[in-house]
Amino acid sequence: MTEPLRWITSPWTASKQWLRKATTKRSVPAMVPIRELSERHRARIRAHLLKLDESDRYLRFGYAANDEQVARYADNLDFGRDDIFGIFNRRLELIAMAHLAYTDLAEHSNCAEFGVSVLKTARGLGLGTRLFARAVLHSRNKGVTMMFIHALSENTAMLKIARNAGARVKRDGTESEAYLQLPAAGLDTQVSELLNNQVAEVDYQLKKQAKQFWTILADVQEIRQGVRDGRHKSSP
Repeated sequence: MTEPLRWITSPWTASKQWLRKATTKRSVPAMVPIRELSERHRARIRAHLLKLDESDRYLRFGYAANDEQVARYADNLDFGRDDIFGIFNRRLELIAMAHLAYTDLAEHSNCAEFGVSVLKTARGLGLGTRLFARAVLHSRNKGVTMMFIHALSENTAMLKIARNAGARVKRDGTESEAYLQLPAAGLDTQVSELLNNQVAEVDYQLKKQAKQFWTILADVQEIRQGVRDGRHKSSP
């Protein structure tokens, strides 16, 4: 470990320190709501992963997964065991997601593996970094003391996130392993996660309501246009 992980005590601190490095030309929102996903989001998760191109799938899964393999991965996600987080845009499209996987082995119950994917249209906003900070916060509150990141050595974006967090990275040929030791949770981490969950839920519901409104409005406009066209055709 290169230095104490003081940044992990708060997601706001993580944002300030990391995003100065992660941001280039695109502006970064001060707050990015990150929602915990459940079984009812499986279809959106599948759609998100299928939008990854061949190179992104190669970096995410370690091989150029085809559509069938990607769909099988999404269909086999265990929401009862693992934790999955997502970031939605205004159309409720899942533009970035993180998978925090655990093992059923008792001797490794304090360990978790982190994986992340971000659509190309959402790159440059530091969303991978945000998801990592969120996953770390959740892991600490869950009693996890060691986080692992298994990535291809050419996945420089993922390895950079790990190194910036203070992880030890070991390279073995074309693959790399990152190990990040997490400090114990406290009242600050529990309150931070509670606040994050509340903000994410409110944000999701507002986007859902807006999407429903615009859908209804579009239907109304279509009906009105149909009435106008009908009047026009029936007029002498």
